[in-house]
Amino acid sequence: MQFTLGTIKNSKILTSLYRYKVHHLLFWFVYHYMWWAIGMGSAKEAAYNIFFSVYTTKFLFYFIFQAAAVYFNLYYLIPTFLEKRKYLTYLFFFALTILITVLIITSGYFVTASFANSTVTELFGDQTFIKLMKSSPLSSTLASMTLAMSIKLAKNWIKSQQRQQLLEKEKIATELKFLKSQFNPHFLFNTINSIFVLIHKNPDMASESLANFSDLLRYQLYECNEAKIPLEKEINYLQNFIDLGKLRLDTTVRVTTSIEDQTYGNVSIAPFILMPFVENAFKHCSQGNDQKNWISIGLHFQKEKISLEVENSIVSDELNSGDLSKNNGIGLKNVQRRLDLVYPNQYTLSIHKAKNTYNIRLDLQLKSSQVISEHTLVPLTSLQS
Repeated sequence: MQFTLGTIKNSKILTSLYRYKVHHLLFWFVYHYMWWAIGMGSAKEAAYNIFFSVYTTKFLFYFIFQAAAVYFNLYYLIPTFLEKRKYLTYLFFFALTILITVLIITSGYFVTASFANSTVTELFGDQTFIKLMKSSPLSSTLASMTLAMSIKLAKNWIKSQQRQQLLEKEKIATELKFLKSQFNPHFLFNTINSIFVLIHKNPDMASESLANFSDLLRYQLYECNEAKIPLEKEINYLQNFIDLGKLRLDTTVRVTTSIEDQTYGNVSIAPFILMPFVENAFKHCSQGNDQKNWISIGLHFQKEKISLEVENSIVSDELNSGDLSKNNGIGLKNVQRRLDLVYPNQYTLSIHKAKNTYNIRLDLQLKSSQVISEHTLVPLTSLQS
């Protein structure tokens, strides 16, 4: 059994090496064939000279030794000297490699003449060794070395960019998970605290809020672990949260909601995008006896565009002292961070603060077939809340 597995493994290695060599052999053949075709001005004549004439030997010298020089440079000289910043040493061996290659290719002219039982003058004109070396062998070798290095550098650059993109995606995915992990305990803490207060004030309301909290927790733990969820589920979750928030508010706070009862089709949304804005209103709504206290929540959906407007009364002293900005918590900042990452150029968020009013409006463009990607990083805009 071990012998069989070893044989299969060796067979795969040989197969991959064979494919690798064929790939490169084909490239170098086409490269030299194009040189000959351009030089002769005829693709047909070039093919005839390569396969059916005495010049086949000359072609093989170009084909074999230039390829050898290229690979020697790419896989030995560059890793050994250039990548280690031994620039002078690299340039010396690079020039030496070109010189040796040119000398060998030039000698191929004489070998070709010998195989053809002729002379170099009869086949290639009145040429000396030095003249031949300075002509086509030198220019062709320099061109092949330059081309190969350019291709290698381009491939390395593409691989580097792909690796960088993967790292960015992993970084953003990790960042989004961290943001969600920040948000979830924040929400749980506020909700449990509300239920604790209700237990002492009104046990019946506490029981009702506990049932709502159970539904919310089930949603959070089991139904919203994907990058996108049906919009209908997110809105049901939002309504449950509003009901829970209304139960724990003081009787002096008037809560009005306008959420249309309609079908949302196959439209999806990133989970927990809408709720922090509503949570912020419940958290910072004024509850004093010396002013009107209210929360207004409106949600409108049409043609895959959702508009959420949340407005609440605030204590003017709190706004002026900066406590509102200080105590808003991480919810709003996290949700805008997620909006920037998941919906770049697909949303508008406006925040207005007046003497006794805090207003937030979010317009978000969704798509039925949209795959919500959490791998797109765009610059953040500051949230002045």
